[in-house]
Amino acid sequence: MPCDPLGLIIDAFGELRDQQEQVKEDMETKCFICGIGNDYFDTVPHGFETHTLQEHNLANYLFFLMYLINKDETEHTGQESYVWKMYQERCWEFFPAGDCFRKQYEDQLN
Repeated sequence: MPCDPLGLIIDAFGELRDQQEQVKEDMETKCFICGIGNDYFDTVPHGFETHTLQEHNLANYLFFLMYLINKDETEHTGQESYVWKMYQERCWEFFPAGDCFRKQYEDQLN
């Protein structure tokens, strides 16, 4: 059965578009850092926006990693050494997946 190269290309671009749309939707509805959805935070006005801009600001995490990359390893604190080791191993467990201060606070109240 002959393959239609144009059809394969169109299908590939369609898949890429779908993936891009899914990533865009996830960025608009889930915190990139902890993965918690906006429905959890939007019980208060501007909850998700406040969370993603102040509590789990992606730029802060990137700046911290850049800081560690540019800092001499012999000058790392204990916490910096831990994150640096995880970063070098491409292990992202230092990100608070599924957790945030608000959730911890609410768990303590219950």
